[in-house]
Amino acid sequence: MGIMDILQQYAARATDTHQDFDEVARQVPPEVLGDGIAQAMRSDRTPPFGDMVGQLFGQSNPQQRAGLLTQLIRSIGPGALASVAGGVLGRLGQSAVGQAQPQVSPADVENVTPEQAREIATAAEQKDPGVMDKVGSYYAQHPEVFKALGGAALAIALGQMANRMKR
Repeated sequence: MGIMDILQQYAARATDTHQDFDEVARQVPPEVLGDGIAQAMRSDRTPPFGDMVGQLFGQSNPQQRAGLLTQLIRSIGPGALASVAGGVLGRLGQSAVGQAQPQVSPADVENVTPEQAREIATAAEQKDPGVMDKVGSYYAQHPEVFKALGGAALAIALGQMANRMKR
């Protein structure tokens, strides 16, 4: 088999990753899907967590953006929001202090940019490495958005799910 044959097979296989992910996402339990997504976010073969969150934020609708930021601020803690991403969510942090489970609404995220979401995610990761599991679980509910991260992230997530299903 020549090198072009190998590359053509790889290219053909890579185009199926989105379709494979769709199929698997519909059939595996949510915790398996969430774990696969979290492992893709942890991988050294994917961009940094903050960069992936910024991309996901950009592809998400306002409701999904609010849900994503809710997961992140629960890891950061509302008191630290004024010092993250230029304080874009600082006002929210003041109203959330003392709440056991702070909640972000779609109106709260109207002016948040993907770059600011990246900064918030990076701060959340530094404070709570388990934030990737929270974001993975969240996007297990919205796998169509996770597909925006592309082939490497999807392939890693699929591989992780396959390993977990073998156990």
